[in-house]
This record gives sequence, C-alpha cells and structure tokens, in this order.
Amino acid sequence: MLRAILLSIFFLAHIFDPFPSVAGTEGQITVAGAATLSFAFKEMAAEYEKETGCKVVLSLGSTGMLAMQIEHGAPFDVFFAADTAHIDDLAAKGKVVPESIEPYARGRIALAVRKGAGIKAEGLEGLADGSYRIAIANPEHAPYGKAAMEAMKSAGLWEELKPRLVYGENIRQTLQFVQSGNAPAGFVSLSIAGVPEVDYTLIPEWMHNPIEQAAAVVSTSKEARAARDFIKFVKGPKGAPIMKKYGFMLPEGSD
Repeated sequence: MLRAILLSIFFLAHIFDPFPSVAGTEGQITVAGAATLSFAFKEMAAEYEKETGCKVVLSLGSTGMLAMQIEHGAPFDVFFAADTAHIDDLAAKGKVVPESIEPYARGRIALAVRKGAGIKAEGLEGLADGSYRIAIANPEHAPYGKAAMEAMKSAGLWEELKPRLVYGENIRQTLQFVQSGNAPAGFVSLSIAGVPEVDYTLIPEWMHNPIEQAAAVVSTSKEARAARDFIKFVKGPKGAPIMKKYGFMLPEGSD
C-alpha cells in the first residue's frame, strides 16, 4: 500500500482507492483522453460522478503523448484516444487490455478563424491568399493534426501552406493559438470549435481519412471494472447524447 501511495504521489499525486464497479459506490478513476474531448468529457465526468458517485480525474492531451506516457507506466485507468492506431499499438505491447478495446466516436475537423481577423472561413482555398500563420496540431502525434495535413494535401495546398504553419502540442493548444490571434486561422476539432472568439466551417470528410476513435482499459489499472463501466457510459444512453452535442459522430455499427 505504501509503495502504491508513493507511486501515486510521484505521478501528479493521483491516489487510487479500490472500489467495486457498482452504481452509487464512491471511488476514483483517472481517464487519459485526447484533447479533442476537453469540453465533452468535462460534462461527461460530471454526469458520470452524479450517476455513480465515482470521481473522474481527467488528464487530457495529445493522443501520441498520452500513449507514450502509458507505455512508460503512467497510472491511468482508461485511455480514450483520438484514433485506433495508438490503441492497437499499446495492445500489441501489452499496455492496454485487448478485450476492452471499444470504438466510441468518429471525429470531424473544422477550419477556425479568429473573429475580426478579416479571414473568411469558407474552404481551404482562401488560406492561400495571405501571409498570416495557420495553426495545426502536430501531425506526428496528434490524429486531428494528421487529418488536417491530409485535407491540405487533398486541396493541393500542403507545400504552399507548410512554411506558415504553427504547431500545437494538441488540438486544444491549437485552438488557443486561434483564440489569441497568434495564428488567426487553424484546423481544430469540431468538438471544441464552438467558442465565442472564432468562426468555423466544417472540412468535408472526403478530404481526409476517417477519424475513428477508440478507448481501452490500461493494463496496470487497479480499477479495471470501473474503467470498463466508464467506457460503457460514454457509449450508452446518457453518454452518447453528450458526445453528439459536441459534434462527435457515433462509431460505425452504433445506433
């Protein structure tokens, strides 16, 4: 127990209390999630805690960075990635429970521009007419950044726009660049685009590969049953409307 407590303090002072996964039982799980879930999961966590009495601690960031942390032993209970590739890679390495893998959403990207910047958020072609900076999540470890890169390539603009790109560590930081005006235009997820400072337009889905998102229980979790319950909650009758509210589509095969 002492060793477990010391490990928890080392990792951001998150202490895990064992509890059975039964509604109304108090406990705590730590959820690692892609930054695109920032708004949806804040509401999701509150609803889940109200429903079950279980506290949800959120740790949100780029999918690639979180996957790396899990690979090196970060004490998360469940991982909601912004793609399937990182989940599959972690499963192959024994870092998540293969039987727990579930698709939970399909994402969309949008072109966001800061209000008052004089930039029209109507298609990618307009981005070529200017010298302003354009924000994008780093495509090397952020799936939404990769989708944005694919969209620019589909439009034949990647090489032309590449010198003007500013890279965010995750999609949330990318939005902050646009909100602040540091980069008055940028590619963000639809799920976080509805903020007062920006206007946005959806990027057609044909311009990039589908953004299929998956979740899994982390192999080292001591709260595996509760972690599975949270995945089910996100996909269930109370969680799915929250996901839809923030622009996520249900995964293939869902009602």
